[in-house]
Amino acid sequence: MNTELIYGLHAVTAALRHHPQQVQSLWLAGHNPRLRAIAEMAAERGITVQQVSRQELDRLSHSNRHQGVVAQLQVVASSLSEADLPQVLTAAQPTPLLLVLDGIQDPHNLGACLRTAEAAGVQAVMIPADRAVGLTASVRKVAAGAAETVPLVTVTNLARALRQLQQAGVWLIGAAEDAPNSLYEADLTGSVAVVLGAEDKGLRRLTREHCDQLVRIPMAGQVASLNVSVATGVVLFEAVRQRKLAGTHKKPL
Repeated sequence: MNTELIYGLHAVTAALRHHPQQVQSLWLAGHNPRLRAIAEMAAERGITVQQVSRQELDRLSHSNRHQGVVAQLQVVASSLSEADLPQVLTAAQPTPLLLVLDGIQDPHNLGACLRTAEAAGVQAVMIPADRAVGLTASVRKVAAGAAETVPLVTVTNLARALRQLQQAGVWLIGAAEDAPNSLYEADLTGSVAVVLGAEDKGLRRLTREHCDQLVRIPMAGQVASLNVSVATGVVLFEAVRQRKLAGTHKKPL
């Protein structure tokens, strides 16, 4: 079993709420109401809290953005794998809404995408194992608890996993700035996986070729493209809007 450090109010609170058995150590710096609430939650779960200086938390987390709390987790597995896709799809029925992120390398972007996915009711997020950031402490911090609630599927062969989704009846909608059709012309009410590419290069060629449809976000200004986490929010919440009108939107798992 591996261990990892997480930090930030939302990330640590989510770990205590959803996976208290994994929390091995908890350090706090300060006594404000939110930190006291975390200390009380930890005490209820039999977890010892250590009061330390903010400088010690800086050292532990290699950051000054810990918000006064750092925890050490015992992690059995950082995410689901390609072998878990059938179970993920079964749990997401009857109309899955999934998110596929092709090669996101910035942990802040991945964390923001996870947070948006959780808010939109996405049942699972898929990422490739290679040339992409994984579930780090920075990702958990930015995700603000979503990393503990949204299933994250890490696959070794993204193209093969995309074909598996298609064989299960999931329609792949890729976002590309040069796509011929607007996002608002796409039907997002059925079983859909929204596919977005890396921060600088967008979708890789093979990923793009596996998409059933490519759409673009209409841009009225001079900026050529949006940050990937912003684009994720735009596309997912257009799906939410359509699915609510059609009665196919499902609450998060």
